[in-house]
Amino acid sequence: MAGKRATKLYTISDISRYLAKLINRLDRGEIEESRAGKLGYLCNTLKGCLETGDLEKRVEFLESELEGKLQ
Repeated sequence: MAGKRATKLYTISDISRYLAKLINRLDRGEIEESRAGKLGYLCNTLKGCLETGDLEKRVEFLESELEGKLQ
């Protein structure tokens, strides 16, 4: 795999596309089940981090909006 560029996974949509490709590769026998399982697990972990970060930003925005209305 040397020289191969890493997939950029910045959004939930990126992760969904990556997982779809991963499933297809697994189905075609191009990747071992154990590796696919590990990558799937990591995708799930990253998805949780992205969702948490998005939620934090939304809460901060709502808090600042509420604070501005209370003053």
